[in-house]
Amino acid sequence: MSEPTPTPAPATKSGGWKKTVGIVLITGLAAAGGGFWWSRSTAAHEAGAEQAPKEVKATRGLVKFDPFVVNLADGAGTRFLRTTLQLVIEPSEGAAEISENAVQMLELRSAVLELLAQQSASALVTPEGKAAMKAAIISRAQEALEDWKIADVLFSEFVVQF
Repeated sequence: MSEPTPTPAPATKSGGWKKTVGIVLITGLAAAGGGFWWSRSTAAHEAGAEQAPKEVKATRGLVKFDPFVVNLADGAGTRFLRTTLQLVIEPSEGAAEISENAVQMLELRSAVLELLAQQSASALVTPEGKAAMKAAIISRAQEALEDWKIADVLFSEFVVQF
């Protein structure tokens, strides 16, 4: 006769479809949340990066000077300062107008040069001394520029020789 066919054993389910659906839902929600966060942070970053430089470019301009080399007011007469600086002018049209006007540029340079020559080496090497000199440059240059506002002084080189 024929042999009896074995019946397969029933498969044991350890959570089955409920577990699979739960994993899919959790993964989907995590992916959606991560995508939402990424799109918001990227959009905010791009919006902030685009706005900040436009505002600065639209309102400020630079007046650049050749390097200044001056003997400092110390008693020995052997100490000197070499610095390169730029004036930040508001509005930016003022910076362009000043840079194109040779007389105004020389008046500004002369005012800054006279002020630098009055400084002492010991004062210039301290942060407070540099800040005071920066404020004095703004004040002195503002007297020479009646029509434009000087917003800041930027140093790109600053060397004091002892």
